[in-house]
Amino acid sequence: MKVLLVCGARPNFMKISPLIRAIDRHNFSGEKPLVERVLVHTGQHYDYQMSELFFQELELPRPDVHLGVGSGTHAEQTGKVMLELEKVLVELKPDMVIVVGDVNSTLAAALAAVKLHIKVAHVEAGLRSYDKSMPEEINRVLTDHISDYLFTPSRDADENLIKEGIPREKVFFVGDVMVDSLLYNRKKASQRRILDVFNLREGNYALLTLHRPSNVDDKENLSRLVEAIYEMGQQLPIIFLCHPRTRINIEKFGLISLFQMDKSAANSKGVLLTEPLGYLDCLRLMMDSAFVMTDSGGMQEETTVLNVPCLTLRDTTERPITITQGTNTLVGNDTRRMKEEANAILEGRGKKGIQLDFWDGKAAERIMDVLIR
Repeated sequence: MKVLLVCGARPNFMKISPLIRAIDRHNFSGEKPLVERVLVHTGQHYDYQMSELFFQELELPRPDVHLGVGSGTHAEQTGKVMLELEKVLVELKPDMVIVVGDVNSTLAAALAAVKLHIKVAHVEAGLRSYDKSMPEEINRVLTDHISDYLFTPSRDADENLIKEGIPREKVFFVGDVMVDSLLYNRKKASQRRILDVFNLREGNYALLTLHRPSNVDDKENLSRLVEAIYEMGQQLPIIFLCHPRTRINIEKFGLISLFQMDKSAANSKGVLLTEPLGYLDCLRLMMDSAFVMTDSGGMQEETTVLNVPCLTLRDTTERPITITQGTNTLVGNDTRRMKEEANAILEGRGKKGIQLDFWDGKAAERIMDVLIR
C-alpha cells in the first residue's frame, strides 16, 4: 500500500509525526501489508522557526517531495498546492492521500486527490466552530465531505459529521494525534532550558499567542487587546510568542512601545515580545505557565492535556470538549472578561480538566489499524 502524507504548515507537523512513527512501527514489525510512505511538504510555511525547526524537533524524516508553494492569498496557496501536487499524484500513483488538520494545504491536497479518484483520509475530521468567517472552518468542512475515511479526535466530532449526512461507516473515532505528539515529547520538553533563557520561574508567568485575522488585522481590536494585555503584564510577566504577521501589524499600528524586547528581563513585570519558538520550547513554556492566552486551536487541546488554564481569545471554538471537559474558557476579545478570568486563575479558581477518551497517545496506532484492515 502506497500512502502519501501531506503537511504544509506548522500545525500539521505535530499531527503528521505520530502517523510517520506508526507506519514505521508497522513496517518494522514485519506484518503484511507493508506500507510505502511518501511525505510531501507543500511549503505553505517555509521559514526556519515555522518549518525547519519543527522537522528537527519532531524527528520527522526529510520530505520526499517539497512543493515550495510559499506565501500568498488563500486562493493562491490553495491553487498552487493543487497544481503542483497533481503532478506528483499522477507520477507516484498512491493508493491513498492522508491529510491532517484544516490549513489551505489540507483542502488543496484532498481536492487534488479526489479529482484523480485517489482515496482520501482526513485526520482530525469533524471539528466545527460554525463560524464561516474562519478560513479553517471552510477548509475542514469541505475536506470532510470529499474524504473517504474520517478520523475524529472526539465524540462530538462524530456527531457533527453524522448530522451533516456523512455515512457512519466512514467515521472512525480514534483520539487526537496532537495529544500523541505532546505525550511523546513531554519528557524531552521538560528538559529544555527556555525558562532560564527568559529568566522565568515555574508558575509565575503567562504565555500568549495571537494570529487570527479578527484579532490582529483590525487596528481597533488589536489595540484594545494589546492595551489590556499590557495592563495584565503589570501583575505578572507575559511571554508573547509573536506570529510574523502579528508583529508587522503591531509595528504598523504604533503599539510596539508597549512591549519589552530584552529576554533576560522577562521575569520582571511586563509583556516580552519574542519570535515564535520551536515545538519543544513552546511546550515547556506552556506546561509551566500560570495560564495561557491564545487564539490557536491546538493550544486549547494541549493546555487541557497539561491541565493548564487556557483563555481563548475567540467567540467560537471548534473544540468545545476543551470547554466542557477541559481547562479552556472562551473570552472572545472582551478585555474585561479576560482580566476577570485571569484574576480568578491567579487566585486559584482556574478550571481543571479530566482525562478525555482516547487522548492517550495511541490515536495514530488506531488510524493505522483502520487503514490496514
